[in-house]
Amino acid sequence: MPQWPYPPFIPYPPSKAGYWSPVTSTLNWCEEDYYATIYSAEIVNTLTNLLFMFLGVKGIRSCRRNGHDTIFQVAFYGYLLVGFGSFLFHSTLKYPMQLVDELSMIYTTCLMCYASFSYSRPSWVRVFLAVFLTGLAVFITLYYHYLGDPVFHQNAYALLTTIVVLRSMYTMEVTLRPKWRKSREEDRLERERKGLPAPSKERQHYENVRDTKTLKTMWFMVIYGLSMFLGGFFIWTLDNKFCTKLRGWRKQIGLPWGLLLEGHGWWHLMTGIGAYLYIIWGIWLRHILNKRQDEFHLQWSHFWKIPDMIRVDTEKTHFQNGISKKIS
Repeated sequence: MPQWPYPPFIPYPPSKAGYWSPVTSTLNWCEEDYYATIYSAEIVNTLTNLLFMFLGVKGIRSCRRNGHDTIFQVAFYGYLLVGFGSFLFHSTLKYPMQLVDELSMIYTTCLMCYASFSYSRPSWVRVFLAVFLTGLAVFITLYYHYLGDPVFHQNAYALLTTIVVLRSMYTMEVTLRPKWRKSREEDRLERERKGLPAPSKERQHYENVRDTKTLKTMWFMVIYGLSMFLGGFFIWTLDNKFCTKLRGWRKQIGLPWGLLLEGHGWWHLMTGIGAYLYIIWGIWLRHILNKRQDEFHLQWSHFWKIPDMIRVDTEKTHFQNGISKKIS
């Protein structure tokens, strides 16, 4: 049976001692150490974190430009720290950098937990929640450092993330889906009986259509983000389970093709996109809760592009500026 020739490739260089040797982290991934450069222990796992840094800066700039709530700007700083910490960890495989990488994930998730549960709560509830989540983050930090078991960190992160996502799903449904709330017609008639301002039927119809469309797009965003998370986790699991075989395949097909078989790098790319989508979703949901959704627009023409939540007047200004430049 004829053998198909392999495409041109560069043989994998052997692993060697690196600038940051020896390894002190409690985790070491399937990518072989220091085969590409002595200055980065895991070159693919390092460079894939550049996506986190790019999206983190993009999110921070968007929050400032469009006036999103401060808690989301802080969340994007945490997101940026996750990428930077992971960059340092995979570059050095040093234990302190491992802590920066892993614990920043916990802290950012706690911030999103505060954003989800503190909205429209009395001051004493917000203070209690802030103290509780700070205490929880400190406990996870100290206990993880004492235990030294990465499984504890992974379970804590998964539990916190699940709680935050489920809470946001619940809030989205009861806010936007008519069957989970008092109908707009009942609300309009009740306001009229009380002599309060009530929206017209035309306005009511507009809001019903708007919210149905918004809910559909939000659910697509949620499913897409979760698919990226779970898909990345599945690839990472295969990377751990079949590491020996994957290393053999990489050396067989050589560089650069072997880079496509670095499962932990795919985990970085896919979870980076998934986490970014979740923060954008949270920003959109907050504007809906503030009844300001008409002031903002989700800029997301295709699913393979990076979405952004744009203030409508900002978007118009950019559009008008673009026309002015073309005319001039």
